[in-house]
Order: sequence, then C-alpha cells, then structure tokens
Amino acid sequence: MNNKLLLCFSILITLFFGCKNKEEVSHLDYFKFENPEDQFSGGIRMIPIKTPAGEFKIWTKRIGNNPKIKVLLLHGGPGVTHELYECFDGFFPQEGIEYIYYDQLGSYYSDQPNDNRLWTNERFVDEVEQVRKALGLNKDNFYLLGQSWGGILAMEYAFKYQSNLKGLIISNMMSSAPLYNKYAEEVLGPKLPTEVFQQIKNFEKNKDYHNPKYQELLFKYYYTEHILRKPLNEWPEAVNRCFKHLNPNVYIYMQGPSEFGITGNATLKNWDVRDKLKTLTIPTLVIGSKHDTMDPKHMEWMSKEVQNGRFLFCPNGSHLSQYDDQTTYIPGVIQFLNDVNHNKI
Repeated sequence: MNNKLLLCFSILITLFFGCKNKEEVSHLDYFKFENPEDQFSGGIRMIPIKTPAGEFKIWTKRIGNNPKIKVLLLHGGPGVTHELYECFDGFFPQEGIEYIYYDQLGSYYSDQPNDNRLWTNERFVDEVEQVRKALGLNKDNFYLLGQSWGGILAMEYAFKYQSNLKGLIISNMMSSAPLYNKYAEEVLGPKLPTEVFQQIKNFEKNKDYHNPKYQELLFKYYYTEHILRKPLNEWPEAVNRCFKHLNPNVYIYMQGPSEFGITGNATLKNWDVRDKLKTLTIPTLVIGSKHDTMDPKHMEWMSKEVQNGRFLFCPNGSHLSQYDDQTTYIPGVIQFLNDVNHNKI
C-alpha cells in the first residue's frame, strides 16, 4: 500500500515539474533573441518597400517568438501610430503570443513622404504584403489585427490575400463608410446635448475645424464618450503620444477633417465592401463596442456575413475598447487566437 502511494506521489511530482519545465522552456523560447540583428536593434526592423513614388522604409518591432501565432497590428487613422496598441505589452507576452508593431507609410516612426498618390487602399494593401514577406509570415502563423482604419486595411488585404492568412481580426470598424456616416449623424450626434450638437454642426458647415471651441466641444462631449471612455486627464500616455504623432496630411486626405464620419473629398468617403464580406472563408473575429463611433449591430452582422466568423461585444467599450473594456476585449482576442491555433474555429 505504501509503495503504491509512493508511486502515485512520484508520478505527481514528475508531472508537476515536467509541466513547469515545459512552461519555463516555452517562456525562454518566447523571449529568445539570439539573432545578432535582434540583439542590436531590440526587434526593430526598418523594412524597405517599393511604391509608385520610389522606395521608402517602414518601421516594425517584433515582440516575442511564437512559430504558430504571429499577429501583425494595423493601426488606425490613417496617419496615427502603433502606439495605440501598447497596452498589449501587459497581456500578450504572458500568453506566448508574438505580435508585431507596425507604423504604416506616412506614420511617425516610418518614412513620411509628402505625395498624395500614395494614400490609397490599393497602395496600402501592397505595402502590407511587402511587410508580410519581409517578416516571413505565412498561412500557418499569420494573423492580421486591424482597428478603425486598420480594420478597413485588414479587410482589403484579406479580400486580395486571404490565402496568406491564418486568422483575421476586424476591430471597431464597419464595412461601409456611408453607413458609418449615417450612424454618426443620425444616432450619435442627437445623443449630445442639443445646443452642443448644433454648435458642432455649425463649425463643420463653416469648415471651421481648427477653432479651439470646436476642439473643446469634441473632446468634452464626444471623445470621452465614444473614443475612450475615461476623463481626458486619465487617458493613457501611449494614447496621448499616439495622437501627438498623428500625421494630419494623411488623415485629412483619406478620412477628412470631421469626427462625425468621413467627409469632404476624402478618398474613403464612398468606401463600401458589404457585398464582399461573404467571400472571406478564413476564421474572422469582428469586435464591436456599445459606445463606439461605429454601429455594433452592423459589426455583429459582419461576423455572420463572413463564412467563418465570430463576434466579440464589448459592453463597456468605445472606439479604443482595448483600453476602456480590457476585461472583455483582451480575453476575447486571446481566446480567438488560441481557438484558431487549435482548430476550434
């Protein structure tokens, strides 16, 4: 009897330390940077890309090593930076998820040419493909996560190159700019105090976007409700730094100067891919938030329109729900990555 107990105890000890050692090895592998280039640069690579206006360099930074899960992050804007994702540092490493920060052409850490020929969906899609090849990402490990404008870019890339992808995450972005405009004008605007909404509309009618009062109204009544639901003095330093680094030339050319939809002669004004969603067969996670500038019901519809979709709803989140609803957003993204990796979706 004692021998049997001793045997069982021995097996338990072996299993415990065996699992612990495997875990330690996996973490050692995750933080392994033996490549002299990585040791010198800290995982940063300036990737040369070819464009119709010549060759430029793109900034990327890899965090961790995982041969099965590599997530390329497409920031919003257009013209903001990877800094909007820096909160991932507090979650992804402990899950063993490899992720790659990436500033698109025109954004702060990459080259910033002054040539409007470059700011098209097609050219950005080609850029992502060149970055993918340079980083050695493939259908066995390549996940694309795009938020806001990054969600547009992620969709456009998937329409053309989904055979290169293992999984797709569309975060806080509708599939139609006209519907986004309608939601902002007819749903979100009227929720503001009547006099505030009228003042904002008057500023926009007069194209007085640089008026300090216009900016004040947006920050006080709109941004803290629908962009990031915290008082401005509590916004994360990474978010403030990101907006400080915004390239207004790219942003205004593609998105327009208004925060109530895509306006003016912006190149994205008529963008609409609702009819193309059904062509996506890869595992796709669509993230929507209750207080977002985007309609969460439309994003739930998107998750059903693609052939292999899942919807993640953030009940306390807004446009940057990776910050104001982390308890929903982060576990949902991690669960999706792990489920796809283990063929559960």
